[in-house]
Amino acid sequence: MTRSTGNPPKRGAPHDELARQLRRPLERLRRHSGASLAFAGRVVSDTQQPAPEATIELSYFDGDVVGPLRGVRLDYGHGLGGRVLDRRRATALHDYIESPLITHTYDAIIRAERLYSMVAAPIIVGRKHIGVLYAAKRFRHDQLDLALDAVADEARAVEQQLTVSDVLGVLHDDAEERELSAWRTRVQDSHARLRSLADSVGDESLRLQMLEIAAELAGQAPVEPVAVRLTAREQDVLSLLGVGLSNPAIAQRLGIGLYTVKGHVKSLMGKLDAATRFEAVVNARRIRLIP
Repeated sequence: MTRSTGNPPKRGAPHDELARQLRRPLERLRRHSGASLAFAGRVVSDTQQPAPEATIELSYFDGDVVGPLRGVRLDYGHGLGGRVLDRRRATALHDYIESPLITHTYDAIIRAERLYSMVAAPIIVGRKHIGVLYAAKRFRHDQLDLALDAVADEARAVEQQLTVSDVLGVLHDDAEERELSAWRTRVQDSHARLRSLADSVGDESLRLQMLEIAAELAGQAPVEPVAVRLTAREQDVLSLLGVGLSNPAIAQRLGIGLYTVKGHVKSLMGKLDAATRFEAVVNARRIRLIP
């Protein structure tokens, strides 16, 4: 129960894969951004690509819903959700009602929900629009950089988890999936830590052995040669992307600048033919560059 209204926490359907992947990100997002309400919508469409008839159905919530927001369907291209899907990047609005950046089709709903400042980020997997993640405050807040970073990071994390779930399919029950996921996480983290340690070793022979072990963790290379050549630093960045670290965390782990990390990520996306950082991770795993 929530303290202010006595309402139960707002969640999606229990057997909905997107709802399952959103539960903890929504909790973290509301806590870290100081939002009054964190919520998400699923893109609903009969086609694989966004189209004028596609809608965003608001179904997943963490916090008190005091107005008619639950279950609302937003037309694609309208409001904040439509903008972030169209531009494929996170956006912040200090004052939703007065913002010139969006259409105001849903102002009545936003007023009824008593929302004021809002940030949102798209959830995109394999170039397909999956949904939109939001954090909103019921008062004006001019410093939204922290909330914007938080919603973007959580959206990217959801993308990665959805991609992994799609690859794994439904072959495992919940217990098996948790065990497999924990094992994969340990392997990925070991791979990234081993590469980082190799950079600090002065003995060249030992360094090469450590890199060889890291390559074995990633799996044997395909028989057919792969036309992707990464620098050592790009490989380090890719390994840390693979365990879900944000750009600032990668910069701190490797002891390099944030803009340097962003440059490496951009280069990786180009070399791996990826539209997003997490698509780059998936493509890299497919050709065994990382575990």
